Amino acid sequence: MLHLREIISAHAPTATATLTLDERRRSRLRVTLEDGREAAVLLARGSALRDGDLLRADEGDVVVVRAAAESLSVARTDDRHLLLRGAYHLGNRHVPVELGDGWLAYEHDHVLDDMVRGLGLTVEARRAPFEPEGGAFGHGGGHAHDHEHDHHEHGAPHRHA
Repeated sequence: MLHLREIISAHAPTATATLTLDERRRSRLRVTLEDGREAAVLLARGSALRDGDLLRADEGDVVVVRAAAESLSVARTDDRHLLLRGAYHLGNRHVPVELGDGWLAYEHDHVLDDMVRGLGLTVEARRAPFEPEGGAFGHGGGHAHDHEHDHHEHGAPHRHA
């Protein structure tokens, strides 16, 4: 089993690990590489991997990380104001969002789809790699803390999972 402990810069990869967003957010993870070998991801706590990151194994191998296709909702509009409103309302719910020119994507959820459609965007479901924004505080697209606070527009304290 390879032990992947370090994220490195430019180097020719010898293997590939295709991981979901949830898996890329974990600092400890057992994975099967595309060539069938087992590997243990053993990164510093709080590390988050992005598509294209390179991991060096203790054994010398270099593994490239690829974002796995996931079930997404893609909301589109030519109206930048509507796009900003959609991103704002999803962000206010701590939903990880990937942004593009005229579109935004989030993990598929029919309730969120209805909300975004209600704002005036069109929504389609598709499977694709998911690379949400990293977040203002470096939490990899959302934040994982467990305390109460009331910084939201709605003003009601709540707990984060």
